[in-house]
Amino acid sequence: MNEPRRTVDAALCAAAGGALVVAAYAGPALTAITPLGRLLWPGVSGVGAPQHVALTFDDGPDRRSTPVFLDLLDRFRVRATFFLLGSMLARNPGLGKDLLAAGHEIGLHGFEHEVLLRRTPAATHDDLTRGFNLIAEVCGQPPRWYRPPYGVLTTPALVTAHKLGMTPVLWTAWGRDWTRYATPTSVLRTVTASLRGGGTILLHDSDSAAFPGCWKATLGALPVLIHATRRRGLTIGPLREHQLATRAR
Repeated sequence: MNEPRRTVDAALCAAAGGALVVAAYAGPALTAITPLGRLLWPGVSGVGAPQHVALTFDDGPDRRSTPVFLDLLDRFRVRATFFLLGSMLARNPGLGKDLLAAGHEIGLHGFEHEVLLRRTPAATHDDLTRGFNLIAEVCGQPPRWYRPPYGVLTTPALVTAHKLGMTPVLWTAWGRDWTRYATPTSVLRTVTASLRGGGTILLHDSDSAAFPGCWKATLGALPVLIHATRRRGLTIGPLREHQLATRAR
């Protein structure tokens, strides 16, 4: 009589245990959800000093596009944080050095652009460590910041980033500039719709993980975005100047 009940109870316990394991592994992925992420983890979400906006780029360095971004940013006297893919830096090591020489900041976006939920803890550790070591070797200094592909964090990624001395940072505003439909107008409209003082902007200086040529829409939007930010009395620059929040407000 009790055997079916014991079987059901065992199945429920196993399911609950599995759910706890999944929650422990993937729970940090909630940081990618806005506004929940900003409320619970403001620093990880990119919330910083109220009068500052952090400008960040993902997926480079790319020899076809990154130099054009460097020229434009230099004309406007703006510095930014570039989250590099190790696989891209391995192909374009000179661009990593160019970024630093121009006064920009380098962060790690992983070695490969793959969502972490598909990786084992060991694979996550290897990916971050490989990218971290490559940046340190090529650029002469280790990255301070880490941003996971697709903004999806996991517990193994957080543990590895901490061991390597990196701070994870996501964003508060993006341009949806990775799609085939992106235009300078759409990128600008999407960024400014959610941009506030203290925010972090996510853009892309490469189409290595996106629709071919979409970076041109980002490039076209940048001058107006920079002017609009400054007209609001906000400064725009890299994460090192952002004074990331450490607790919910």
